[in-house]
Amino acid sequence: MSQTDPIADMLTRIRNAVQARKKDVEIPSSRIKVDIARILKEEGYIKGYKVTEDKKQGLLTIALKPGEGNTSVLTGLRRVSKPGCRVYCNKGDVPKALDGLGITIVSTSRGVLSGKKCEELGVGGEVLCHIW
Repeated sequence: MSQTDPIADMLTRIRNAVQARKKDVEIPSSRIKVDIARILKEEGYIKGYKVTEDKKQGLLTIALKPGEGNTSVLTGLRRVSKPGCRVYCNKGDVPKALDGLGITIVSTSRGVLSGKKCEELGVGGEVLCHIW
């Protein structure tokens, strides 16, 4: 199975797990996916994550965080920059997800950062996704 956009696949797997009210979701691991999971944990959207090594690329297990009632803290995930249409931002115009209610994840020269961190450090880069 050839995969053209592993980040979109990760977001889709998380979205499907949230809709199915799963407690956790397993995704083939990569460095950028682990960085995205780290930001989701820092921002309080997931309980935690762990990387399990196997003979291939490893497995990233994300523990989803339950919200009020029977819902999840994560309500939406949207891929912004796609393989066919890359989206970049400068340090001054990092886009806001849901007018600042969500977070934007940006791949910069200093690693994968949240939109807030990009503004603090004064860096821009490729806008990976919006999460709310």
